[in-house]
Amino acid sequence: MKRLSATAWYALVFGLFLGLCIWKFGNPVILDQKIIAPVTAADYLSDTWPIHWAGWLLLPLAAVGLILMVKNPCSWPATRWLGLLPLGWLGWQFLAAGSSVDAELTTATLWQLGGCAACYFLGVLIFARAQVWRWLLPGLFAALIFCLVRAINQHVFEFPENYQMLVQGEQNGWTNFPAANVAEMKTEGIIITTNGLDVANPVILTKFLKGRVSGTLVYPNALAQLILLLWPLAFTLALAGTKKLKPLIRYAAIGMTVFLGGLAFFWTGSKLGWLIAMGIVGLYLLRRDWSQKLKLAAVALVLVLGLGVFAVRFHNYLAAGATSVSARFDYWRAAAQTAADRPVFGTGPGTFQRPYSRLKSPAAEMARLTHNDYLEQFSDSGFPAGLAYTAWIILALVVAGKKVWSAADPALFAVFAGVLAWFVQGLGEFGLYVPALAWIAFALLGSLVGMATDHCTRPNFFSSSR
Repeated sequence: MKRLSATAWYALVFGLFLGLCIWKFGNPVILDQKIIAPVTAADYLSDTWPIHWAGWLLLPLAAVGLILMVKNPCSWPATRWLGLLPLGWLGWQFLAAGSSVDAELTTATLWQLGGCAACYFLGVLIFARAQVWRWLLPGLFAALIFCLVRAINQHVFEFPENYQMLVQGEQNGWTNFPAANVAEMKTEGIIITTNGLDVANPVILTKFLKGRVSGTLVYPNALAQLILLLWPLAFTLALAGTKKLKPLIRYAAIGMTVFLGGLAFFWTGSKLGWLIAMGIVGLYLLRRDWSQKLKLAAVALVLVLGLGVFAVRFHNYLAAGATSVSARFDYWRAAAQTAADRPVFGTGPGTFQRPYSRLKSPAAEMARLTHNDYLEQFSDSGFPAGLAYTAWIILALVVAGKKVWSAADPALFAVFAGVLAWFVQGLGEFGLYVPALAWIAFALLGSLVGMATDHCTRPNFFSSSR
């Protein structure tokens, strides 16, 4: 076996770091101050970690990456705008920080957004090199499997057990719990006091009853984003990368990939994720070497079946008036008003919750983020940042998409499908502010841009190293 290059070792370590992000840094960066640092070994294993730890881990990794870029220079791919736009977007974030209405939120957010830019440039200039990007995958897929198993365990065992435990505790007056545990549950809002009685928080009980899973991430829609981002590549490798294995092993790998990803995705209950998944399946069908009529018929079938399952799966949600959609419209209205009121620098990176507390509808629940990564750039950092970010993402996806649409390497298109799905879901979610999602997405986007434009010799995942 040929000795690994320094860049391959670096990609392997960086992939393990991104896997650690899935495991421990699955919360939005604006919640950093609310996360208690672990103390015991058990805490380190079971609890999430403060988000700023991720930034301190990324910093030396990015420094080593910079050294590798200097030692092994690579020409910039395609158009220079794919480098100027992200630099302009990040630079404007720092300018907008000077007018922030909450310096603490903005400081935490700058670490996160700086990490996004760093991961993108590492992807373009290091991970896109021939036979390097594959070494990102062991750490990513190990963490993905752990996250999916955790999600399935939540639905099948953890949530039903917790629901039953809280119901019995309330019935027994919480005498079946140690006093210290009862005090802790009160602090965490699991037990609330109503009319002088300690009862289980109905919001928590409803969550357990619904059984929507989140794995190691902040909430179910975030897990849906992670699956959309990585599962297309995982399935492609399971399907095309196991052809030389024994049939039993091959079918077991494919079946396990479908089982874990499919069940976890279904149990997230993500409405937007479901619609995006239908679109990705449609893209795969349109790439098939079939007649035009057959491809259109297949896409129509996916559309009919997908929307049919959607209607059945979410009929209660639709009957209730699609409350999360109306809530998002209120977030977006407030963000648009904030952007109009402060068009140059906004209210400061990561500060949407501050103007929203004043602008929200009286009946609306409080929100900390806009649930639209693109609109939040305009609201938080002004029109220059919003335009730069939107143009950067669109241009990168268009440049990469044109190249990979007819690419012979199925893994290359799978990366594109996942990245495209993730950035589309950013229209209704806040993945940009979650290290476990955003840093992976931007590392893959950068790698995709580099591989698709052949600036460092595009690799085929299934070809052997030379």
